[in-house]
Amino acid sequence: MGREVLDRLELRGDERVLDAGCGTGRVTAALLDRLPRGEVVAVDGSPAMVEEARRRLGDTADVRVADLLELELDEPVDAILSTATFHWINDHDRLFERLLDALTPGGRLAAQCGGAGNVAELDRAAKLVGAREPYATALKGWEGPWNFASPAETAERLDRLGWVDVWTWSHHVRVAPDDPREYMGTVALGSHIERLKPELREPFVDAVIAELAEPVVDYVRLNILARRRS
Repeated sequence: MGREVLDRLELRGDERVLDAGCGTGRVTAALLDRLPRGEVVAVDGSPAMVEEARRRLGDTADVRVADLLELELDEPVDAILSTATFHWINDHDRLFERLLDALTPGGRLAAQCGGAGNVAELDRAAKLVGAREPYATALKGWEGPWNFASPAETAERLDRLGWVDVWTWSHHVRVAPDDPREYMGTVALGSHIERLKPELREPFVDAVIAELAEPVVDYVRLNILARRRS
């Protein structure tokens, strides 16, 4: 999915590009292939992710720990790429303000994240199980770690903040993992089990899977294209 987003970003090859939420640097490496004469600044809020990205990328990119809500660059970038990051950020107004400020005039944004309706069945099951003991102490009443905005909501926000050529849309991806227990425990429910005592983590994942009609995850991806006014 990350490479699909990258394909939407037209590049000459000599631009300065920000990877906003680089994770372990897998998509960043593909971005670097598109920039033989350019440069990449890759940021992530997780020191562990940045350490892994630095191992993967070496000195081919400027990889930094940074909070996107407090983003400050020494010089602006021509484009911003972001995959699977924005839904972890609560304040989308502040997020898109900081990203707009990071761009040169005419600079472009190509992004994808979880959108409205993303992992809805999994979220329902996790909240149902989380309201029970022995998980309720840590999880009952917690709304979860995600901020899933709709295409219309995001387009209105970008227009209001001064972005132009805004295009937002969603599409569905159904994931049936080979090992549902591992996938749920490490990817889909990772933020939930971090709040639990170690001895409760595996039982929680098993209980959530038992509440699902099928051991699958229905993703709704929010796609975003926009530009800073020239």
